Amino acid sequence: MKGVTFMQQKIGIIMNGVTGRMGTNQHLIRSIAAIRNQGGVALSNGDTLMPDPVLVGRNQEKLEKLAEQHSIKRWSTNLEETLADKQNDIYFDSQTTVRRADSIRKAIKAGKHIYCEKPTATSLEESLELARLAKRTGVKNGVVQDKLFLPGLLKLRRLIDAGFFGKMLSVRIEFGYWVFEGDWQEGQRPSWNYREEDGGGIIVDMFAHWRYVIDNLFGNIRSVSCIGAIHIPQRLDEQGNKYTCTADDAAYGTFELENGVVVQANSSWAVRVIRDDLLTIQVDGTEGSAVAGLRDCKTQHRVNTPKPVWNPDIPNPHDFLSQWEEVPDNQTFDNAFKVQWELFLKHVVADEPFPWDLLEGAKGTQLSDLALKSWKERCWVEVPELTV
Repeated sequence: MKGVTFMQQKIGIIMNGVTGRMGTNQHLIRSIAAIRNQGGVALSNGDTLMPDPVLVGRNQEKLEKLAEQHSIKRWSTNLEETLADKQNDIYFDSQTTVRRADSIRKAIKAGKHIYCEKPTATSLEESLELARLAKRTGVKNGVVQDKLFLPGLLKLRRLIDAGFFGKMLSVRIEFGYWVFEGDWQEGQRPSWNYREEDGGGIIVDMFAHWRYVIDNLFGNIRSVSCIGAIHIPQRLDEQGNKYTCTADDAAYGTFELENGVVVQANSSWAVRVIRDDLLTIQVDGTEGSAVAGLRDCKTQHRVNTPKPVWNPDIPNPHDFLSQWEEVPDNQTFDNAFKVQWELFLKHVVADEPFPWDLLEGAKGTQLSDLALKSWKERCWVEVPELTV
């Protein structure tokens, strides 16, 4: 508009733990650096919001190298100093789980808005404490729930909103891949993932994801039954030293939803992949079915469903895989982490809605805790409603 001047506003972000794989790749390179490279986040009033990050961690050499690679001027090994700096508005945490809660607590007390990875803490009590502390102090807060913004799940959401499934009946989630033990091939996940004392375990890791995926797409969880396993009892760490695995590397969960839908979720770092993707979600309904991966989604409507007959005495006459149709993109999909970062930044500055807060993060921790209880006691466990 002629005569109107739009402004660029800086927002300081403390990024703690970005020297790790997820923090570097998804949060720094593909989110904050990408947002800076595109010229910031466009606000509804025409202004732009430019992230001004300060990288925080324990390894000075790694921080300095990352900052130089991505044209970031600020880095520090002193968290307290960055929290005291008034030009920093947001505290982001992607450290290992055992370190997260204490740092978030300090950031809330310093008046910073909070955005963090999940699990938000190692126990439900601590996760709820953080949510309540944030509510009392009035800081805005959010938790990474990246899978909701994956192209495959966005297409699944599109089908649900369109009523494609009719009455939804069941959901089957298959996640995982083979993580090498480290003897003849180096493991592709950090060793702490397999030590309970360091916050490891696939239940703690993945059930936080299953909570928000199930809640947001399929319905509220009423109860859970879970069996975990330590399939690989020994692995080699990053220094080549053998260690005993004390945390579960596989989990087999069943969830009963309030609307009657039954969800099964298999999670494993000891499975070899024979499916379209590392994560697949199959939804079956009276009117149709769909299978979503990270980026793609296939459907089979009621009218296109084949009519197989059980007969093991003849070769299978059906090419079942060819009988599914691809859901078209119909839009350009950005990186899932980046999309949620942009939403959170607009929430902080422009007060736009952002429902994925620390309470939602606590729900993920709750489900992990209850799944571990179910495994230990070999029983179904009810999932009570959480409030702050």
